[in-house]
Amino acid sequence: MSNGMVEPGAMALVRLAVRTDLAELLPGDKILVACSGGADSVALTLALLKEAPLLAILVYAITIDHGLQTGSASRAEQTAQWLSAIGCDRVSAVKVEVGSIGGIEAAARDARYAALEIEASETASVAIYLGHSMDDQAESVLLGLGRGSGPRSMAGMERVSGSYRRPLLGLRRRQLRAACIEVNAPIWDDPQNEDERFTRVGLRKLMPTLDATLGGGVVEALARTADLLREDLSALDSLTAQIVEVAGIADGVEVEVSELVHLPTAVRTRVLRAMAFRAGVPAGSLSFNQLTRMDALITSWRGQGGVALPGELTFTRKSGRLSFSTTRRVERGSR
Repeated sequence: MSNGMVEPGAMALVRLAVRTDLAELLPGDKILVACSGGADSVALTLALLKEAPLLAILVYAITIDHGLQTGSASRAEQTAQWLSAIGCDRVSAVKVEVGSIGGIEAAARDARYAALEIEASETASVAIYLGHSMDDQAESVLLGLGRGSGPRSMAGMERVSGSYRRPLLGLRRRQLRAACIEVNAPIWDDPQNEDERFTRVGLRKLMPTLDATLGGGVVEALARTADLLREDLSALDSLTAQIVEVAGIADGVEVEVSELVHLPTAVRTRVLRAMAFRAGVPAGSLSFNQLTRMDALITSWRGQGGVALPGELTFTRKSGRLSFSTTRRVERGSR
């Protein structure tokens, strides 16, 4: 149990955020909450257990053992016991295998989300609740900025993304801890949250310095930036969808250069990305360099060859028309 200053009404704020989110679901729905035992997920779980029954919504819980530190299995079991004791309708403690692709943080996240998807499917849960706070959102914006991976990564996390729901993005991490203290809930502080080998830990420790240097309000400003970027991206995506429809791309993956050459770069590259995915390029596999070379076939045409893409495809320009062709070999004798 961690000590700290109590912020009056903190749990009321958490419950309000959760109540607002649950209003979008239906009576009888089943939901899954991921709880590590840390303050953020504990506050979320407690609020869900107070608010969901009022709407006849069942709350299932899962705690995940990543196996990355001594005693993790025991910690997961303790958390599972607590979740059962406070009234979750079903509790699962799941051990995952963390690989090494993309680094330990990314591998742990992939393993965790895979386990959440499986559990949600097995329990017929319509939503998976995560305890991400405004501080997590601010860190996501800084990560995207540092990686130079464009506005979409800097737009941070959405409150609702598919089956995932993050109702606490409008609350600070300190408020969630205060909510737990307010109701005497046990809090487990993960030692890895102090391990500076992890990028997010470094950013977390950097935030007070940024706040002091820029005169305060950095977390709120970064979260607001994410909100504004998501609004801009939504507008661009909507415009792109209209252009795809008008240009006839919705019915195929070929288009005249003249249909795209006068579009703003931000829209044109989105249209090219949409075409690539429609042609069979696996989602998430198209690199910035490949997209830039595809765009060059429109804006910097010098008779260059096609662009090799994931999914064994090539994007080419011929006689003023853009199209995809397969580079996949056909086995002799196959039918």
